[in-house]
Amino acid sequence: MKQEHIVPVQIRFNDIDLMGHVYNAKYQEFFDLARLKYFKAALGELISWTHKGLIIASVKVDYMQPTFLEDKIHVVTSVSSLGEKSLEMTQAVYKENSSEPVAVCKSVMVCFDMKARVSEPIPENWRKKFIDFEPDLSVDQPLG
Repeated sequence: MKQEHIVPVQIRFNDIDLMGHVYNAKYQEFFDLARLKYFKAALGELISWTHKGLIIASVKVDYMQPTFLEDKIHVVTSVSSLGEKSLEMTQAVYKENSSEPVAVCKSVMVCFDMKARVSEPIPENWRKKFIDFEPDLSVDQPLG
């Protein structure tokens, strides 16, 4: 069964710009926080970022509406596509009690050997855990 991965985020005063809303660079911090918590939940362990990890190769954020200091928000994260060496994540920020996102992020992450400094296939055990966590996941490369 597909599970939604939801991370509540506290908006702080220094997240707000002169117009009174969360400025756009802060959203990437929200997405980063939720991404790390997603990996811990999906993989059941923290990724060892000094050995092997997932690095961002591409990121695109669309902003739909402003978020203000008093808003209660959360980030929903999922892996939407799984390839041999990369995956695509979809993340969205929602205000409490709203079904419309305030911002949506699509990012492509590549599996990377931090010591050898080269991309490599996503480990088979990670692939299986992502598929278990996301039953509707689009898999570009068949499992061996």
